[in-house]
Amino acid sequence: MLTSPTYDDVEAAAARVAPQAHRTPVLRSSRLDAGLGVETYFKCENFQRMGAFKFRGAFNALSRLSPEQRRAGAVAYSSGNHAQAVALSARLLDMASTIVMPHDAPESKVAATEGYGGRIVRYDRYDGDPAVIAKALAEEGGLAFVPPFDHPDVIAGQATATKELFEETGPLDALFVPIGGGGLISGAAITAEALAPECLLYGVEPEAGDDARQSLRKGEIVTIDTPKTIADGAQTQRLGTYTFDIIKRRVLDVLTASDESLVECMRTFATLMKLVVEPTGCLGLAALRAHAEPLRGRRVGVIISGGNVDLARYASLLAG
Repeated sequence: MLTSPTYDDVEAAAARVAPQAHRTPVLRSSRLDAGLGVETYFKCENFQRMGAFKFRGAFNALSRLSPEQRRAGAVAYSSGNHAQAVALSARLLDMASTIVMPHDAPESKVAATEGYGGRIVRYDRYDGDPAVIAKALAEEGGLAFVPPFDHPDVIAGQATATKELFEETGPLDALFVPIGGGGLISGAAITAEALAPECLLYGVEPEAGDDARQSLRKGEIVTIDTPKTIADGAQTQRLGTYTFDIIKRRVLDVLTASDESLVECMRTFATLMKLVVEPTGCLGLAALRAHAEPLRGRRVGVIISGGNVDLARYASLLAG
């Protein structure tokens, strides 16, 4: 039986991940600060290997497999970022990988996953269950199943992003983190508890898919239909058992952001900071913009979760 990760696990993950992961920059914008009335620190995981924080958790999880498991290979499911993360991590560890991806996954993410050596199995996200498909492939081929968020090693790996942020900035007054299945914010919660216990922690998910907000308010995991949103990295139906347990203990609130606000934040990042950020990566800034007033004069962190967006899609969204 696996146990929930601790900060000791985060430190161990950091040691494993450091030789392969980029220590991504923490950037600021004086114009954004002036408009928001806060000191904002952006942890730019869009500069991470394969373009998103997911590399951290995937590499940490795969690096802990036994030699026998590595020889057999790994299987995962993902709409794109975890897919690329597992495929790249497997290649670095000389492993084979199989990735279950939806038919409507961004083609740029599909191409990248294949480019890293992943074998792709497609499914209909509105009619099929990728976890069931991936687990069946794991059982059939003796593969190691690497879930996208609900695993202690994945959570500990994702936590290293927040660890680096606090090491660079010191304790922050608040932190805004995107939520899909909850791996990134669970890791942030464990790290904040150890390094910045007074930090107010907010999760942010798409307005169309507020399962985490519902779950936090109800006190139990709520499952929803697959949400229709441009934030494809957060098109999850439910939190995980591990992630929800951590979120309900440490996350102050879960906020939501509309697709329209995500597009506006994509435009802001491109204009003011010259950053290409995918819609899911804009969730934190979108929520901060809507809830900045109570935080005026405070030091606030925002995790930009990734920058993997098809350029044609990116251009059409910005053109509006």
